[in-house]
Amino acid sequence: MPELPEVETVRLGLERWCLEQKIVGVEVLHDRATNPRSLGALDCVKGATIKNIARRGKFLWFELDRPFALVAHLGMSGQFRVHPVKTADEKHLRTRFTISRNLFAAHAVAAKRQELRFIDQRTFGWLAISELTGEVPELVSGIARDIFDPNFERVEVIAKFRKRKTEIKRALLDQNLMSGVGNIYADESLWRAKIHPESMASALSAGKINSLLDCAALVMSQALVEGGTSFDSLYTNVTGQSGYFEHSLSAYGREGEPCPRCAHQICRIRFANRSSHFCPNCQRK
Repeated sequence: MPELPEVETVRLGLERWCLEQKIVGVEVLHDRATNPRSLGALDCVKGATIKNIARRGKFLWFELDRPFALVAHLGMSGQFRVHPVKTADEKHLRTRFTISRNLFAAHAVAAKRQELRFIDQRTFGWLAISELTGEVPELVSGIARDIFDPNFERVEVIAKFRKRKTEIKRALLDQNLMSGVGNIYADESLWRAKIHPESMASALSAGKINSLLDCAALVMSQALVEGGTSFDSLYTNVTGQSGYFEHSLSAYGREGEPCPRCAHQICRIRFANRSSHFCPNCQRK
């Protein structure tokens, strides 16, 4: 599932291609592309101009010259692609937006129509119309700030972590506590901080959790530079390119391989219906 670095990579690509562009056509090709909580059909964005592309954690939204936003969650395999009109359709194309380039847009490459496509093989991703009267759309209002948010309250978040009587990895994955971290970057952050994934959050010192947050910020910053992590074609940026951070992973997906720090074998355990990778020597419980 795309996590913060992958979603931010997509956001940057959308910003490059879509700012100040007018949505002149909408075609929904699959019912599951629309979130049931959407305020209306997706075609209500027709005629709107895209003013900004924003993100919180794993959520994206298009701010329009309207009192609502077009919100997107990529799910496990959702992708946005920008193509010239009449480019052959992808097999799992779910929604097509035709956008008209503005001659006066700062990043316009050509004054011609393009298609912004939402593609999703596994159909867990979605789009929705959501009221936007404050900082974030209503559909995103319950999601905590991520560590790169300028208003992220680190001291407050550390205190919340320490109150959780649950495993530290489960707390890291809680999007209502701190958003953006998924299974990949949780494993990588815990490896860098030398914390066992099953350690109780409430048993860790404030300094240890602060170090973990530093590690999370660092690993996701490095992943963003490399375009995120791509294990297969289910995650690419808006021009179809894969990210390269897979080659820099130290723990996630490295079961049986030597730990880059101590050479002990990386182990995998089942955790919260998913896999968790760690070094039993460096990350002692």
